[in-house]
Amino acid sequence: MFASLRRKKAERESARQLYDQVVAAARSPSLYTVGGVPDTVDGRFEMVVLHTYLVVGRLMSGDDSPQRVAQFLFDTMITDMDRSLREMGVGDLSVGKKVKAMAEAYYGRSQAYDAALEASDAELADAIRRNIFGTLEADGNEQNPVVTAMVRYIRSTMRSLQSQSIDALTQGHIQFVEYS
Repeated sequence: MFASLRRKKAERESARQLYDQVVAAARSPSLYTVGGVPDTVDGRFEMVVLHTYLVVGRLMSGDDSPQRVAQFLFDTMITDMDRSLREMGVGDLSVGKKVKAMAEAYYGRSQAYDAALEASDAELADAIRRNIFGTLEADGNEQNPVVTAMVRYIRSTMRSLQSQSIDALTQGHIQFVEYS
């Protein structure tokens, strides 16, 4: 019993370490200055969701322990969103609804990214355009260079995560690629 409690505590701590690194990657200034991600609450939310999604996806390819860490990572993100809303002055009565909407947004984006990653870079570009760059004006049928660069960044990040040991990730150690 105590071993199980120690294991869960260690997995929660690993998830917290991963989340701190996810947030650091999501706040990378180059995503906003070079990458064109809107430097807004919504843009930052999208980057946290994207980076969490990528790490959760890698962890879910593991066995029980990595999958538990993935769940703890998601739970940590939701707890942080709740805390952030409260710090921004959102009233107690509406925080729960907003957090629920954020969790649903995460799951919706996860489904969209999963389908797009299985399909093609064009589908991924469409998902990115809708979710990350939804507030930007469309360029018509032309390829938008910031969207194309984000597709490359996501693919590169996925390759990097695949090359990292699942055991290292489960212990809270991760390295993100730099956006360029």
